[in-house]
Amino acid sequence: MTAAVSLQGVAKHYRRGKETVEVLSGLDLEVSAGEFLAIMGPSGSGKTTVLNLIGGLDRPDAGSVTVCGERIDGLSNAGLARWRSHHVGFIFQFYNLMPSLSAERNVELPLLLTNLSRGERRAHVDLALEIVGLSDRRRHRPGELSGGQQQRIAIARALVADPTLLICDEPTGDLDRHTADDILSLLQSLNQSQKKTIVMVTHDQKAANYASRQVHVDKGMLIAPEDRP
Repeated sequence: MTAAVSLQGVAKHYRRGKETVEVLSGLDLEVSAGEFLAIMGPSGSGKTTVLNLIGGLDRPDAGSVTVCGERIDGLSNAGLARWRSHHVGFIFQFYNLMPSLSAERNVELPLLLTNLSRGERRAHVDLALEIVGLSDRRRHRPGELSGGQQQRIAIARALVADPTLLICDEPTGDLDRHTADDILSLLQSLNQSQKKTIVMVTHDQKAANYASRQVHVDKGMLIAPEDRP
């Protein structure tokens, strides 16, 4: 199966004062097209850094990052922004919706950077809201919606430009169990019915069980199941 994501020999470190903190050390990871991958690991293990590298929000210090058929670690900032707008939809733990805008306007935001006409943007927004089951809440502002509904709007926003890849950073971390299961079922459906490739970071084993494959990161390395503590 074609690889949607390929990380080869990836290393990443950060400076903390005079100290160098190594986050990733020679990490290799492949994600097949159409796969729903859950990345798990303790706090500070490097899992969010992996997600940021895949989504083009950060760059490795060494190694290569190839996503959606393009090596992105060498792109310019402008090139990386263009690449993200075409290929990646982001879903975050705290929704990141604009409180002053209606649900439909929040969903439309990624399309304002495209050449689509107003009518074309409206059609994309209508479809995205229909997919997440919130067409009847399109005029509501975030403060008038429940946490689960806000996350569904955030998912619609991530879908509206029809990205190749969905990047999810603890997408249910701020939700109760029942609502979290609804959101995870929606992501699973998007993966299975629309063949969206999904990479999700989570600390929740129940959330990870919705994915088609799980990997574990610890101390900047992928850990085989038999080597986990």
